Amino acid sequence: MSKPPEHGEPYDRTPLEPVRVIRPRRTDALAELIKAFKEAQEREREAGDDRRGTVRPTPPAPAEETTEELPPVPPAPPPGSPLSGPAPQSAPDRTLTGAGSGLRRAAVAVAVVAAALIGFGCALLLPARSAADAASAARPSGNASAATASTVTATVSIDPDGPGTLREGDTGPDVVALQRRLLRIPDVYRDGSVNGHYDGTLKEAVARFQLWYGISGDERGVYGDDTRRALESRTTLDDG
Repeated sequence: MSKPPEHGEPYDRTPLEPVRVIRPRRTDALAELIKAFKEAQEREREAGDDRRGTVRPTPPAPAEETTEELPPVPPAPPPGSPLSGPAPQSAPDRTLTGAGSGLRRAAVAVAVVAAALIGFGCALLLPARSAADAASAARPSGNASAATASTVTATVSIDPDGPGTLREGDTGPDVVALQRRLLRIPDVYRDGSVNGHYDGTLKEAVARFQLWYGISGDERGVYGDDTRRALESRTTLDDG
């Protein structure tokens, strides 16, 4: 292995030249592309110039024409001649037309005012009429009152214990028959009087009879249908 020379000693070998590597540049293809692009632009510019050159030129402004005199108007033929046309219609009288339109406007205004007044009057009358109808509906008529009264009377007259029911305060022969029948039931109406008055003693006797014989269809102390049937089935009025 060769030893490198010391510092200051001459180098006796031939120095080596640097090697240059020349690489081909790809600029030719780029130049050709740019050239083709420029040619295409030139062709488009020329085509545009050709198209603009085909535009129709604007015509020059016409020169001012000289004024010519109109021919004279021929005279109108007489009204009776066949050459004359139909007689011109006279224009309508503007005075009459204006008066008619004014009358129509006035009539329309009067109709509008009348309609407004009628509507206002109806609006005032409707609440009063509604109140009157409500009052009449709430107040029953004479026939309805009579029917209601008759229904109430009929309801009151129908005794829940049956027709011919006797209760405390009644008098008459039916009460006498009740007292006589109760006297035939042992210990129910002991020493009771037969005076025809439905008093407290008779009421207690009827209640006692209902309790002893299990009669529950009538009010306690009231001589109704159930109590009557039970008492008449157990007693008679012929033997004494």
